[in-house]
This record gives sequence, structure tokens and C-alpha cells, in this order.
Amino acid sequence: MTLAFGFSRFLNLRVNSSINPILSLWLASCSCSSSTASASELPEIAGGPETIREGRAEIFADKSNSVFYNKAQVNNRDLSVAVLRWFILKRQEEHDIKLKGIRLDKICTATLQNLLIKRCTIAWEISVMKTGRHTEIPPEQHANELDPAITGSEDTALREKSNLKPPKVLEALAASGLRAIQYALEVDGIGEVIAVDNNEVAIEACKKNIYHNGILASSKVVPHLADARIYMLTHPKEFDVVDLDPYGSPAAFLDSAVQCVADGGILMCSATDMAVLAGGNAEVCFSKYGSYPVRGKYCHEMSLRILLACIESHAIRHKRYIVPVISVHMDFYIRVFVRIFTSANTVKSSPLKFSHVYQCVGCSSFHLQNVGRINSKDKRNIALPKFCPTVPQECSECAHKFVMGVPIWSDPIHKKEWAASILSNIRAMSGVFQAYAKISAILTSISEELPNAPLFVSLHSLCATLKCTNPTMVMFHSSIRNAGYQISGSHVDPLALKTDAPMSVIWDIMRCWVKLHPVKSQPENCPGSRILSQEPQLQASFSQVTGGLVARKSPRFVPNPEKYWGPKMKAGRPLKTLPNEKL
Repeated sequence: MTLAFGFSRFLNLRVNSSINPILSLWLASCSCSSSTASASELPEIAGGPETIREGRAEIFADKSNSVFYNKAQVNNRDLSVAVLRWFILKRQEEHDIKLKGIRLDKICTATLQNLLIKRCTIAWEISVMKTGRHTEIPPEQHANELDPAITGSEDTALREKSNLKPPKVLEALAASGLRAIQYALEVDGIGEVIAVDNNEVAIEACKKNIYHNGILASSKVVPHLADARIYMLTHPKEFDVVDLDPYGSPAAFLDSAVQCVADGGILMCSATDMAVLAGGNAEVCFSKYGSYPVRGKYCHEMSLRILLACIESHAIRHKRYIVPVISVHMDFYIRVFVRIFTSANTVKSSPLKFSHVYQCVGCSSFHLQNVGRINSKDKRNIALPKFCPTVPQECSECAHKFVMGVPIWSDPIHKKEWAASILSNIRAMSGVFQAYAKISAILTSISEELPNAPLFVSLHSLCATLKCTNPTMVMFHSSIRNAGYQISGSHVDPLALKTDAPMSVIWDIMRCWVKLHPVKSQPENCPGSRILSQEPQLQASFSQVTGGLVARKSPRFVPNPEKYWGPKMKAGRPLKTLPNEKL
């Protein structure tokens, strides 16, 4: 230890810590290391391994691809850090409110006890006057001995409850450990972060990266070699935050993940198998997620709702349920942030959150029908089976058949107050986030979405069916609002139209538009011809309304920062080198 300390003092005179942070970190560790440390442990600085920096975290680059890393997931990681920061604040706020309720109950109990003491005192005085005996113990002493609100026997328990422990985090599939290190370094108030992976090479890389990021990361991040499914099953309700970001589908991890999250905790889950979720392999989607998707312009939002339905279906088996707070599709994957609670009574209403989707094969009109219903005469609000389908055998607009997709999550997929709060925090710390432009654009769109309008229609798809010119987005938004309905965009598609208006109203608006902008004649069996052959029941007004779609100061959709921004090879497979002319 003496040799290391003397050598560090000698080098400190000649090394600028701002120029060489790695060496300065080693020097700091040398001064507090054990007696077995020696100067031979100095890492090689000149010609050292290449590093990758995201935010405050820095990891060693692995050019052999033995440990997975994808630069495009910086959006995912930055958004997760932002959501986790707000979750910790929200968790503390909820704890304070609960603690105030406990104290209020205690005050009420003490007040009632005081009234009881007064009544007992009067009765005792009357008894003393009649008997003349003063040997009985006064009633207030009886009450003080029996009532914990007066004796203060609950004060210790109350103080224990008032001390909220820092949230414990599990990164179930750690790989290089970059995400776990970012949580430890960038999220204030975070507790222990467990980084689990079943790959020995990944765990060794994780250990090196943790050590490389200094004392704070080493004190909070704990790497662990294990199968994530077994680890989560053997640690039920232990973690306040569980991060699940697999390569491909998370379906195999969901049952153990929903059991691992503490009550009121948050599960952050990603899925990159978009070809499956979006309907390209519908039979595979049914085998993995228990839902059968239909192909449509809203396929990416349907992917989100399929994943949420799958998580809920796993949770209700253990008397738990989910509350989605943020659900996003970006780049080539989807990611959901859901809170998990335990309530056997609430689980009974779970069928009300699922819906069947009926989509016309001709005009792409869609209709939703809840799996369950509530009997208004039954005060218990128990979900009952839904009645017959709400759609006929043939589409009323174009006379084509329907295909059915089941089931999807039809409840809100966001909490707008969460999106607005996270967005304001991100804007206040814009210099911290490397992917600020992307995540701020997504959260801005989410904060403007209609919460109770599952799926959406595409303006281009409507016009393609009728083979007519497109109205502007402002005109279409105005026509919906003039008809008495609400409308918004979607973070999934810049041409999306989320509205609570039924499909009959939407097609009536398009019929009125075609009357103002006639189209060429089409064959009678075409969906567009059959739609236009009907007279509109609604006379649409395209005059601009106040408070409608206005010019936006900030973008909602931003381009990728560089070429080939997408998925990478799975760990263990050799990376493909692009030709020079494509770089």
C-alpha cells in the first residue's frame, strides 16, 4: 500500500486528471486499496482498448461482438433513464401521501380515545361518590395502557414506515452492463442495481465496465451470472424496477417478471420482433403472445396493445394487474413502461380492458368490441361475457367480409400526466440526454394523443380507397371537430388520425370531400365505388375551428442521426462489414 501511495503521489505531480480520467481514477483507487495492491496493477493507457461513452457511463468496445451492444438503442436507454427519474419522484410522493393518511388515522383514533376517557372519567367519579372507595385505577390509565395511539407504541413502526428505502433495480439481461451503469450514475436516489446475464463473457465484460466507471458504479451495480427467469422467480416482489430488454421477444420472461416486481413497482419491457407483432407472422404471434394480429396501418400501435395484453394476462394469474404509464414505438422496436399492483378484486374487471378487433378486408374499416361488459343493475361491477358481435357479417360501407384479431389491450396505453411531467424534466436537462431530440419529440406526441381512442385511421389509406385527392390535415381535423368529435395525431405515424368518431362518420366526411373534389368512375365492385354510392348522413364542414391543429414549434418526428440506424447482429455472430461506398 505504501509503494502504491508513493507512486500515485509521484504521478499526480505530472498527470492532468482532466486529460487522462482513466489514470486519475486508478490513482484515486490506489490510495484507498488494500495492502495487497501494487504498482503493477496500473492499466495500460497507451494503445488501450477503445471505449464507448453514453451520458456519464463509459464501456469498453467489443469489436468481436461477443457481448451485444447497439448504438441505436441510445433512444431506449435515455428514455428509460428519464422515466426512472420520474418514477422515483412519484414513488416518494405516493409514499408521503400514504404516510399522511396513517398519521391522520392516528390523530382521529387519539381524538376518539380522548372522548372515551372523558366519559369513563365521569362514570368513575360517580362511582367513587356512591361507594366512597378510591382504590380503583382511573379510567384514563386503563385507556393509556390499552391504546397504542396514546401510549406511543406505534411510533417506532411509524418511523420505520416513514423511511422509504431507495428503489432496488434489476436489469434482467445486462450484456455489457451499460444500462445498469447509466442507472447508477445518472438517476439520483437509486438503490442497488442487479445486472443479471447467463453469459459468462458478458458478466466478465460487465465487471470490467463497472470497475472502469469508478467507485459510484462499483458501489451500486452488482453483476450476477444466472438465468434471468430463474433469478426473477426466486426473488418474488423484491425489485421496485425490473428492466427487460431482450434480443427479440420478451414472452419467455414475462411470467417471472410480473412476479418479481414489488407492489407499485414498474416493469420496463422491450420487444424487437416487430415482424411477428405487426402481423407478418400472425401464427407465431399467437403462439408467443396469445393474440392474433391483423394487418393494417395501425400495426405498430396494435403491437403495443398486444404486448400490454400479454403482460396483463400473465399478471392476472398471480392476482396482479398492470397500469401502463408510457408505451412507445420508435425505430425498430416497441417499449412499454407499466406499473404492477396486487388486488384480487381489481383483477376481476380485467376482461373490460381487452377487445376484439374486426377489420374489413375491403375498405380497412375497423371496429372494436370489449371481451367483457358490466351489468348496470349489479352493484358489484363484476365483468360478464359480452353479447353478440357488434358488426354484421358484411361491412356496411363496402359489403366486404371482416377478419378478426383477438385480443388486444383497449384501455389507455399512456398516462398523459406522466408524459407531460417527464417531458418537462427532459427539457430542463436537455444537455444531459444524448437522444434529446428523439425522446422529446416522442413524448410531445404522446402528451397530445387521445387516451380513449384505440388504434387509428390513416388519411392516405382513406384517400387511396376512394382514389381521391387528399384533404389537408388541418381540414380533416376541423371536419371531425365540427362534427362534434375529438381527434389527435399519434407518435406512431405522422399520418395517423386518432379519433373517437365512428367509421360511419369518417366515411361520411370523405363522401362530402369527394363531392367537392370529384373522382373518376371506378368499377362497381371496388370498395371505393360502393362507399361513394351511398349518400352521406352527415354534412361535413371543413372550415377551420379554433383550437384545432396549429403550426407546431417543435418537431414530432425526427430523422435518424445516421445511416443504417437499426438492429444489429445477435451476440456471438460475426459482424458484417459494409462496403466502403456504403459507409
